[in-house]
Amino acid sequence: MTNIKVTVWNEYRHERHNEQVKAIYPEGIHMAIANHLNAQDGLEAKTAVLDDPEHGLTDEVLNQTDVLLWWGHLAHDEVSDEIVEKVRQRVLDGMGLIVLHSGHASKIFRALMGTNTGALKWRDDGEKERIWVIEPGHPIAKGLGEYIEIPKEEMYGERFEIPAPDELIFISWFEGGEVFRSGCCYRRGQGNIFYFRPGHETFPVYHQPEVLQVIVNGVRWAAKSEVAKVSYGRVAPLESVH
Repeated sequence: MTNIKVTVWNEYRHERHNEQVKAIYPEGIHMAIANHLNAQDGLEAKTAVLDDPEHGLTDEVLNQTDVLLWWGHLAHDEVSDEIVEKVRQRVLDGMGLIVLHSGHASKIFRALMGTNTGALKWRDDGEKERIWVIEPGHPIAKGLGEYIEIPKEEMYGERFEIPAPDELIFISWFEGGEVFRSGCCYRRGQGNIFYFRPGHETFPVYHQPEVLQVIVNGVRWAAKSEVAKVSYGRVAPLESVH
């Protein structure tokens, strides 16, 4: 069986300039996630960061990516509109996309959703988050219990300005009483998109086994749209049915 090829994209700014974050993710958030993915059967992960040439997302890289993971926060505006359009077209042609945490405000997520996805309530108090699994039969929830509990996290609260998800897998509750749609699935063109809320950089969220399990499940789910794998920017023709 051919491995699912994953590219984990990260701004890689917090980890270089904030000692607290660097202590949690000495190689960067992208490497923490990619290392875990590479330890799974059938997955092959590489990384790319904002300051790479073309943000590490060249035509060659995108053409060889089945699923792209996106973590951004400080520098959404520094991402090239040309690269965003290439990624958007690649998703429409069949590449999976997983948007993590503050990537909700990224140019690529806004472009694919068509709304001001940066609009939500937030509070960085290090509160407990309980992520309730409301669709336990969904592939992204495989191997989970009733909920995931994160001891300390940044709060995101509704209203979150996104289109109604095609499938809503998780809802988060925080100690302050807020709730949030924290696991949202969409389909755009031939591509599968999954937004997963947790992952604030000052907490070790991407070292938590349940969070990593969701990401692995999400990669396998997002990679299932296989129609458009012939070449970059072109949709594979469907065979005629007689």
